[in-house]
Amino acid sequence: MKVGFVSLGCSKNLIDTEMGISVFKEKNFEIVNRPEDAEIIIVNTCGFIESAKEEAINTILEMAEYKKKKCKYLIAMGCLVKRYKEDLKKDIPEVDLWISIDEYKEFWEKISTLLEQNVEKDIQFSYRNRIITTGKKMAYLKIAEGCDNFCTYCAIPYIRGRFESRKMEDILEEANSLAKSGYEEIILIAQDTTKYGIDIYGEYKLAKLLKELCKIEKIKWIRFLYAYPESITDELIDVVKNEEKLCKYFDMPIQHFSDAVLKKMNRKTSKKDIISIVKKIRNEMPDAILRTSLIVGFPGETEEDFEILSNCVKELRFDRLGCFMYSREDGTPAAKFDNQIHSMVKKKRYRIIMESQKQIAEEKLKEKIGKTYEVLIEDITSDGTFYIGRSFMDSPDSDGVIYVANPGKDLMNKFVNCKIVAYEEYDLFAEVI
Repeated sequence: MKVGFVSLGCSKNLIDTEMGISVFKEKNFEIVNRPEDAEIIIVNTCGFIESAKEEAINTILEMAEYKKKKCKYLIAMGCLVKRYKEDLKKDIPEVDLWISIDEYKEFWEKISTLLEQNVEKDIQFSYRNRIITTGKKMAYLKIAEGCDNFCTYCAIPYIRGRFESRKMEDILEEANSLAKSGYEEIILIAQDTTKYGIDIYGEYKLAKLLKELCKIEKIKWIRFLYAYPESITDELIDVVKNEEKLCKYFDMPIQHFSDAVLKKMNRKTSKKDIISIVKKIRNEMPDAILRTSLIVGFPGETEEDFEILSNCVKELRFDRLGCFMYSREDGTPAAKFDNQIHSMVKKKRYRIIMESQKQIAEEKLKEKIGKTYEVLIEDITSDGTFYIGRSFMDSPDSDGVIYVANPGKDLMNKFVNCKIVAYEEYDLFAEVI
């Protein structure tokens, strides 16, 4: 039978999808990319915030339409299923099987029962066998699951469970396997990468893990995402600064700058601490790229709180910045807080932040003109005019790209030295040198 996957949400969810694909490949099912070709369609859902939940439900309903044609079985898995499985069963009867995150150990057992095949319990849903879907040169590497931070707005600990690091030897084994398969960029992910190791080794071990990964000969670029500012140590900064393979790129989900709001969010940092760590990184690595994410409209956020946030955005001038309007999530403490902010106020504050960042981003892109960067080519425009790539400055899916003028030779999946010649919105344009 032919199987098609639709993966929604974050890169951590994508890894679960890749492990699911590997299970079907191991059983000799054919994996197809178009839902109209699939006899089994599997939707891996996100249930993080309201917009993600809406997207997941709409996607399931869209895929359900294919049951009127070739599709025989529709399966939903992932975060949304974990949160609302019983309600979803009642509301969307078109789905033949719901698999929650905590049921992944029985993934194939449940599917083989649905397909009325002999139930097999020896097929493992594991990192080792996953089928990489992110191209030929870049792969994500999940180093931990769950979260212990319990930010008051976030449902992740209730969906994914407590923070659980993978053993370092298992991560290094997977990284070596990826390198042998030709993957030259490895991106470490977890809900909070900087807490890696604290649960099993009693101390932060991200810096040690990065040093070990840098010893793998065939890996060229390594970056890590979701580094909480309070856990960015001097040791970690030194490792990033001194290891050539580590991209000088820090992704710090700060969320706010007002101490009053940070306290209500149950964040373990302050405005002073955040500013200090940003300045420390820039002093040590002036060319480092700093990315952050913010939340506007958190319950009780006053005009004064927002002004603090807005002013710090202008002062610190992050290279990359994402902003979200607060989403009131079931089961989180913040959902019960007084002084919920009206949606119109949230939208206004969101626009102000993004307008400020657009100007900052434009100024920073302008500074790149005339500079030379190594670019990993991953795609090409439909008309063949430009190759599409990324430099150390760009994390996939969340940052801009670099359009490289086609010099008339094959550059796909190669690292190429390029000179920046122009910019447009959040993207750069370059020529091969």
